[in-house]
Amino acid sequence: MDPVAFRIFGIEIMWYGVFISLGVLLGIIIALRECRRTGFKEDNLLDFLLVAIPIAIVGARAYYVIFSWDFYSQNLFEIINIRHGGLAIHGALIAGVIVGILFCKKRKINVLELLDIVIPSVILGQAIGRWGNYVNQEAYGGPTDLPWGIIINGQKVHPTFLYESIMNIAIFIFLIWFRKNKKTTHGQVFALYMILYSVVRFFVEGLRTDSLMFLGMRVAQLISILSIIAGIVLWMYLKKKSINKQ
Repeated sequence: MDPVAFRIFGIEIMWYGVFISLGVLLGIIIALRECRRTGFKEDNLLDFLLVAIPIAIVGARAYYVIFSWDFYSQNLFEIINIRHGGLAIHGALIAGVIVGILFCKKRKINVLELLDIVIPSVILGQAIGRWGNYVNQEAYGGPTDLPWGIIINGQKVHPTFLYESIMNIAIFIFLIWFRKNKKTTHGQVFALYMILYSVVRFFVEGLRTDSLMFLGMRVAQLISILSIIAGIVLWMYLKKKSINKQ
C-alpha cells in the first residue's frame, strides 16, 4: 500500500499522519461529550489539549529516538522526520501525564478527573493510529502460518498492529461502559487503562520483531510491567479511599 495518502500543492500527506490526526479528532469529540455529561469545563479540556497534544508528540518522538540512538546519532537530521513513523506511545503518555499534572496544579483541577475524561480517547486514538503502522509496514511480528498473517517483504508474519488495534477498541468500549455505569471515584478509569493496556502491550510486544531494546530487554514490556503495578496500586488506593469515605 502506498504510504502517501494524497498530495497538496506537491506536498505528500502520509497515511501515518492521517490516521493519527483522525484518532486525535475523534478523541477530542468523545472527550468533549464526556465534559458535557459530567459538567467538567470544556475550556479547561481544550486548553489542556492545546498544550498536551504537541508536547505528547515531542515526547513520543524523544522516547523513540533515545532508545534508537545508535541509528539517530549517525543520522541527526532524521530525528525530526516523523513522516515515516517512529512515535512511541509510552513517550507520549509520560509527557501527557506530566503536562496534565502541571496544568491541573495551575488550574486547581483534580488531575485524576481530567485523566478519566481523556484516557478513553487516548486508547481509541491508539487503536486507529496502529493502522498507520500497517501502511508503513512496521510494528509487525515474526513468521506465522496463521490464515490472518500478512505479507511483509515476501514473508507471512503476525499482524501485531491488528492484534493491538482490536484489543484497544475492546478496552475503549469497556472503559466507556465502566465510566458511565460503575465509576465511583476519580482515577478508576485511568487505573484500569494502565492495567488493561499494559497487559495487552506486554503480550503483543513479545511477538514483535522491531522492539526498542535496553540492556537486552524489550523496553515496552518493562514499561508495561511497571504500569500494571502502578495501575493496581492506584486502584487499591482509590478503593481504600472510597471505603474510608463511607
